[in-house]
Amino acid sequence: MSDPIQNRYEFVLLFDVKNGNPNGDPDGGNLPRIDPETGHGITTDVCLKRKVRNFVELTHEDQTPFCIYVKEKGILSERRQPAYEAVAEVKDKSEKISQARAWMCKNFFDVRTFGAVMSTKENNCGQVRGPVQLAFSQSVDPVVPLEASITRMAVETPKEAESQGGDNRTMGRKAYLPYGLYRLHGFISAPLARQTGFTEEDLELFWKALEQMFDHDRSASRGEMATQKLVVFKHETALGNAPASKLISRIHVERKDANIPPRSFGDYIVMIDTSELPEGIEVIERI
Repeated sequence: MSDPIQNRYEFVLLFDVKNGNPNGDPDGGNLPRIDPETGHGITTDVCLKRKVRNFVELTHEDQTPFCIYVKEKGILSERRQPAYEAVAEVKDKSEKISQARAWMCKNFFDVRTFGAVMSTKENNCGQVRGPVQLAFSQSVDPVVPLEASITRMAVETPKEAESQGGDNRTMGRKAYLPYGLYRLHGFISAPLARQTGFTEEDLELFWKALEQMFDHDRSASRGEMATQKLVVFKHETALGNAPASKLISRIHVERKDANIPPRSFGDYIVMIDTSELPEGIEVIERI
């Protein structure tokens, strides 16, 4: 593994969804998450972290040092068990937790990237504050959640078939958005990267995951989702050379025609203000 990253970063990710549900709300009948005051769509940070984890697991097959701690259908205490086996000879409790935490950072990509709470009773590995933090995503414009009635030409049991007189159909509903362009803000801390061992190699893998994660996360319910733009602000120093909010606000996204409902990324104009950049800031357009 290479050395931990030496620079602070902020980034803006634009991704869209067409005729799909980008992040259903379990408390709302799995309908797309909506800000009730503005009508803008919302996706959670954990929704996108899941896609990053899945991409890393797909490309590295859960092999050290790119194992995934929060695996789908995983049992977390069992994922931590190898860490305790590796420090079995350490007697002091606090030292054992410290070494187990370091072992988890070394072997699990998502722990040293996003952090993790691992301080439960069984196989206590403490807590890790990750250098990569994501905010909730929000759609650029208000979105219109719709539902479509769907029919399955089969039933589950003979009893259902008998009750329908042989028609054997099951009705259901599918929630979707005709279109939505979402904006995500992310932040990467070099001092925290030193604590977890988040390296330049990890950073490059993270960028690739953001660029390609939707291509490996297809499902009928999600419709067509794609990364459309990834703009990175790289600081010359570890602590940073400018406020994050001032840099992120340099990315402007506007509709070409405010009178026509957007139905594709081509309906928008993305502008990056690179004039009079603060000293020590580099703008990188990954996509």
